[in-house]
Amino acid sequence: MARREVWGLAGRRVEVKNLDKVFWPEHGYTKGDLLHYYREVAPVMLPYLRGRPLTLVMCPDGIAAGCYYRRKRPDYAPDWMPYVLYNPRTKAGQVPLILVEDEAQLIWLANQAAVEFHVWASPARDLAHPSWLVLDLDPGDATGFGAVLEAARFVRKELEELGLAGWPKTSGGRGLHLLVPLEPGRYTHAEVRAWAKAFAARLAERSGGLLRLPHGATHRGSGVFVDYAQNGYGRNTAAPYSLRARPGAPVSTPLGWDEVEAGGFQPADFNLETVPERLRRSGDLLHGLQEHRQRLADL
Repeated sequence: MARREVWGLAGRRVEVKNLDKVFWPEHGYTKGDLLHYYREVAPVMLPYLRGRPLTLVMCPDGIAAGCYYRRKRPDYAPDWMPYVLYNPRTKAGQVPLILVEDEAQLIWLANQAAVEFHVWASPARDLAHPSWLVLDLDPGDATGFGAVLEAARFVRKELEELGLAGWPKTSGGRGLHLLVPLEPGRYTHAEVRAWAKAFAARLAERSGGLLRLPHGATHRGSGVFVDYAQNGYGRNTAAPYSLRARPGAPVSTPLGWDEVEAGGFQPADFNLETVPERLRRSGDLLHGLQEHRQRLADL
């Protein structure tokens, strides 16, 4: 019989089941490991999920059996699962987007086989205005992670010249994300995307070939590409502390700038097993991000 338990979370009883099903075959990590991970990191992860629409990556039979994206709240969700209505630009009608406000809702979704949690840059109360800008530093297939760290250091210097601060985290893949908090309600998605594109062009011009503008869907060759297109209405980015549906169960993990300066690590070092202990040791390195208010400088 498939193993199941009932957990008391946020004043609710949430059934979790199929705990022994293997989700990451290479390492033997199970659905139970996934659920226990999200339960442990919930206190630091929830502030970055709360009040923002989500896109989930669902892997019902583990990452090797195929995954799919979900942004619509399931019809069978309990009535205590919140949502916000969204008007897609590509079709008529409204879509109830998934929201998460507490630990019970997070674990309920993970129990439905949500491996990855991606968040909008704008809050549900004001979908039209993002509260952060994302710079995705994505290495070409001939580029190592050391170059990504060098690129992040260069971007930090350029941001500081404009009076701006950014917070780094691993993407959970081969690259890094820099989150640049914004003054809420001030900029539209189109304005933020246009600024990010212009800033990416500035980086490409000034970095001596280290940073490049993206071309096409696949990044090939050397250099680190600045993917500014993650800024846009309806676009989303892997949430801080989200697992990724990739071998090794990597986690999109906040970094300190001292770590970026020192180097000596790989993104795979941050995973389902190591991140909880890292949090106990170092705390949330994105602390202060959402309270920081910035206006974009003229370029």
